[in-house]
Amino acid sequence: MTGWDRLSIELDAWSAAGRAAEFWWRDDDAIDTTPALDRLLSLRAALDLPLALAVIPTNASPALIPALKGQAGIDILQHGYAHVSHRPEDEKKAELGADRDLWDIAREVSDGRGRMLGLFDGDWLDVMVPPWNRIDPAVINLLPGLGFHGLSTFNARAADGISSDLTVVNTHVDIIDWVGTREYAGDDAVLSAAVEHLAAKRTGSADPAEATGILSHHLAHDDACWGFIEKFGRFTALHPAVRWRSATDLFPVSS
Repeated sequence: MTGWDRLSIELDAWSAAGRAAEFWWRDDDAIDTTPALDRLLSLRAALDLPLALAVIPTNASPALIPALKGQAGIDILQHGYAHVSHRPEDEKKAELGADRDLWDIAREVSDGRGRMLGLFDGDWLDVMVPPWNRIDPAVINLLPGLGFHGLSTFNARAADGISSDLTVVNTHVDIIDWVGTREYAGDDAVLSAAVEHLAAKRTGSADPAEATGILSHHLAHDDACWGFIEKFGRFTALHPAVRWRSATDLFPVSS
């Protein structure tokens, strides 16, 4: 049985239960107009799927403004500050860890938000995507006061990830094998991650209200990554239980 067969069986279980299996798509590390970004935007349009694009504020080129601003189907999120790790080389990378004074981190996050406002005005979401998906709890506590209403990292969130101050919606399926080949992780690994999160939601061992997040990095894709996204988008679009969600829907602004 292939990974696609297992995915189909899991989606059928959602259908049989009369429930919608929700997905969302986040792509990280946008900094400029590149052939890879053009390919990402073209593929998104061809699939007609909503895309959340995490932009690195400090490195972002003004060329992104006409490429992204106001484009239907795309939500823009803030990807840290400069995507620079401040951890020792022998430790896992993090920009928003607890290894610096919180005021220094708060200043960078705020400066990054100012840069996003300067580039995109109001056409982006106040949602923080920490580089390397790592953020210290003390830094999380700073986010609402700095103007953010959303946070997205990796792995299933704690139950009820929506509060009056901060909405948490994570990603769960990374299509790249960062530890090994740094290429497409392969159907078995990627589809197993998707089925695992879907099954956990369906059976109640993970928050059933959290959409299953597909994580991509357009600048690092090989052809197999692009091929998977296209196949996965078309495969899920054909199933009656599947619903794709936009970041605008997932990260509502409190009134």
